[in-house]
Amino acid sequence: MTVITVTAPTGRIGAGERRVLAETLTDAVLVPEVGQHMPLARIGFQVHFIDLPSTHMAIGGKLLSENEADIIMVDIAVMDGDWGREVRAEVIKSTLDALAEVFGIDKPTAAWWVNFRTIEEGSWGSRGGVLSVLDLLETRVFTEEKKKAVRTAIGAKS
Repeated sequence: MTVITVTAPTGRIGAGERRVLAETLTDAVLVPEVGQHMPLARIGFQVHFIDLPSTHMAIGGKLLSENEADIIMVDIAVMDGDWGREVRAEVIKSTLDALAEVFGIDKPTAAWWVNFRTIEEGSWGSRGGVLSVLDLLETRVFTEEKKKAVRTAIGAKS
């Protein structure tokens, strides 16, 4: 289960851009998480868009209503698993690249930030109970290589 939350000033991201970002941001995390492009795994991903008025966001100690900065904050929350430094870096870079592409610019601005958070095993719930990434490994969405890497990563933390 993965939740990607995109927070931006009201009006910054239009409906068409949201449609594209919903897909590209999902893919930015899905492929590194399960080891392959797997449409069946998409059901475990949510993308939330939060719009805030310019009086509710600030950078450098100045409200956006007083500052023309282009702020976008993306928070990615994933279940525990194979999220080593290289994998996290891949997800963060892919996320920033997806934003730049949808907005038609060459590179992301310095005020677009991405947080990557791993929700510890046993700290995620749905369907009336606590979920485990280990249970999800029994589905067909993970590659064999990724299953092994996740089991190793979870075992190392136990």
